[in-house]
Amino acid sequence: MMKSTKLTCGGAVLVLIAVCSLAPAHAHEPLPPAIQHVIDAPRFKHAHWGLLVVDLATGKVLLAFNPDKLFAPASTTKLYSVAAALDALGANYRFETPVYARGVRSVDGQLHGDLVLVASGDLSFGGRTTAEGEIAFTNSDHTYATGTSQTELTKPDPLAGLDELARQVAKQIRVLHGDVLIDDRLFEISSSSGSGPDRVSSIIVNDNVIDVVVSPTSLDSPAKVDWRPKSIAAAVDAQVTTVAAGGRTRVSLASAPGNQLIVRGEIAADHPPLVHIHEVDDPALWARALFIEALDRAGVRVTASALDAPADELPAPDQYTSLEKVATLVSPPFSESARLILKVSHNLHASTLPLLVAVKHHRSTLADGLRLEGEFLKRNGVAADEISFGGGAGGANADFTTPSVNCQLLRMMAGRRDFAVYKRALPILGVDGTLATVVDADSPARGQAFAKTGTLYWGDLVNGRRLLTSKALAGYLTAKSGRELVCSLVVNGVPLASDEERNEIGRTLGHLCELIYDAN
Repeated sequence: MMKSTKLTCGGAVLVLIAVCSLAPAHAHEPLPPAIQHVIDAPRFKHAHWGLLVVDLATGKVLLAFNPDKLFAPASTTKLYSVAAALDALGANYRFETPVYARGVRSVDGQLHGDLVLVASGDLSFGGRTTAEGEIAFTNSDHTYATGTSQTELTKPDPLAGLDELARQVAKQIRVLHGDVLIDDRLFEISSSSGSGPDRVSSIIVNDNVIDVVVSPTSLDSPAKVDWRPKSIAAAVDAQVTTVAAGGRTRVSLASAPGNQLIVRGEIAADHPPLVHIHEVDDPALWARALFIEALDRAGVRVTASALDAPADELPAPDQYTSLEKVATLVSPPFSESARLILKVSHNLHASTLPLLVAVKHHRSTLADGLRLEGEFLKRNGVAADEISFGGGAGGANADFTTPSVNCQLLRMMAGRRDFAVYKRALPILGVDGTLATVVDADSPARGQAFAKTGTLYWGDLVNGRRLLTSKALAGYLTAKSGRELVCSLVVNGVPLASDEERNEIGRTLGHLCELIYDAN
């Protein structure tokens, strides 16, 4: 989504490859006046635009403006990351996270040894799974929360995965005389290329953040400050006052080492609840503490403390075959993870995808995963040598694509057996995800576009404002005539006077979708 100021496929694809090439001559044909008027608006005086609309079935170029120029793609990068992961893992792939017992287990349920949870890279780890087996999302994901009232937390218990593992363990072990270990060596830890949680780890509980929710109470009384997940390994010191309705709301969250959170400020009596997040200091240590507490809730007495660092060493990777597996958490199918990533533009999960692709091929680094992604694209007729990626989420300095290659990707994916999964994962214009509010509810184009958005901005310290490095949209659109299209729209380099102006530019791309819908 945004960058802060830290700020088998088969024969069908081969048929499409021949029509994916886009002739440069079309780039100079004039755009319809209504579309040109949008591009020429004063606010885009210094900006750079790219646009391409192609007939999905034939590959005929219908509209083009700088289709072969490189643009910062922002989170439309996730279209590539999810495509590569779907190919490598498969839509029905399920993460399996095992817990092993190491040591001697007595007949009365006492284990003299260790429990070892081996992280599988499970992106949601049971913390978003609904009763229907889907992965829950809201249109404004908590990973982007920085004191916003737009964020709505999902309903499932973020500790549900750990609780399920603990229940399985409790059927066999009553007392653990040893340690609890988290093996997070699945891949090389790296950094996310987008805002939100920064550390990309193979163990992820509640996206490795603590959600802090501040709600007003009565005038001059302490506000209600709640958080999740709760643990002895985190503490919250809150002093927030409820002020008069219409008064100024300002709430800050600071942190000290050891997940010690300091919440200060005031909130107006009529203000909606505010959500802040804190990224945990160490995902493995945090998961260890939470698992020890889950075991306790399940009735397993653990002698190790949730506040200590682990005392024992992890087993060598080749030793697991000789250990007893005492629990396994199985995730929903990967198609659900893909849907979460694309619907809400989940940076942490998208940044993890190249590493999961690498692991599937017995490798372990981000560079490995991105090289494999490039091989996948080239193998399927997408001109990967004409674009550049430095990460999986869309905020890396090296991320550049062209509208032409974006449309090649989209047309290629439309020829795959997993296309229905890919399309279902995309935000729907005016309906959900990051496209929920970019057109009016009565727009004739509402529900007719399935597309990924992108927003990338940096702090302009000279002028005390933000620079919208990229606002982008790419996906599938059913035109008024019923014609199926693929389109890629992007604008780079727009100075922002306010956050609302950023949102207005998002609505500008929505309006372009309406114009394309009407014109075809």
